[in-house]
Amino acid sequence: MVFENCQAVFASWRDLTSDDFDFDDPKGFSSFTMGVRSRVEVDPPAVLYRHLDGKENAILDSAAEREVFLLLGDHQIAAHCYHYDATCRIEEFYRGRTLTAADVFDRDLQRQIATELHRFHQLEPENLPSQTFFELLHQKWGALARDVLGARRIEFPADEQELCDDLTELYSEETMAKVRRCLPDRPPVFCHNDTYHGNTFLLEDGTLKLLDFELSCLNHAAFDFANLFAETTLEHGLSESPHFQLIERSFDHNDLATFVGFYLDNQDFPTEAEREAELETLVAETRRAILLSDYMYAMAALPLALEPIQKIRFIPYAHQRFNRFLAAWDLEFKPA
Repeated sequence: MVFENCQAVFASWRDLTSDDFDFDDPKGFSSFTMGVRSRVEVDPPAVLYRHLDGKENAILDSAAEREVFLLLGDHQIAAHCYHYDATCRIEEFYRGRTLTAADVFDRDLQRQIATELHRFHQLEPENLPSQTFFELLHQKWGALARDVLGARRIEFPADEQELCDDLTELYSEETMAKVRRCLPDRPPVFCHNDTYHGNTFLLEDGTLKLLDFELSCLNHAAFDFANLFAETTLEHGLSESPHFQLIERSFDHNDLATFVGFYLDNQDFPTEAEREAELETLVAETRRAILLSDYMYAMAALPLALEPIQKIRFIPYAHQRFNRFLAAWDLEFKPA
């Protein structure tokens, strides 16, 4: 189906067969993408194919998601779009590599990421929902989580069914109240919402690009900063089950302040004192927002437990991440 859809779009591909192409393994946390690369000379020589049909965990409706992606393409933040319909999107294929967790601490790369995020946050798509990201997540992913942990829990091994009991708290109103405590008290802006290093790409010419905009909607800039650093505390792809591990934080206040400083370099301030005040506020907001990365990915993991698209045990993954959110929240907000 992937190859046939591409052939329908690109005339130069129609006389070729699938044997003339290399197909990358599907990737993605919430939907799958696949690189398709030709072994012969055609135009375009490669594309990124993103499957859209049947995506139950979408944050935006299909019309708003399309508008967002095309607007980002117009501003050269997203890749050029060759084709977009209800079932798939076919994009320009970037040549280079995604960043690693270690790359997040490279100051030159940080400056580029901060500049791209600043450009992102200035955009105002017309048809975004009025609810912010975490409100939409609670509403939409919470319903999916309720089904997975209820009627569908019998599909998991016995040890994972026991974990499901704890995870029902994930979609509760009490947990949502804790999430709100972590958010800044300022108007939201248009945010990426999934800025971890795997969604940041370094082109062969040294240019940096953001990837994967399926979660983009109104939120607070601090979460875009926080998620970049928070996701350096997780290792994926381990050989033994559950194929991941949570690791200790390797960033500090200075790392956050440096990154926020690069972001603020894109703005003008009447005085240096006002710039320093904004930097201090944003760093404090980012520090609190770091907790929300664990909450978000715990919620996102539950539907994937039924049909995994990665080598990972998603129920233990969600359980560990949610427990880390709760523990960090207690340290941040509970009286001593």
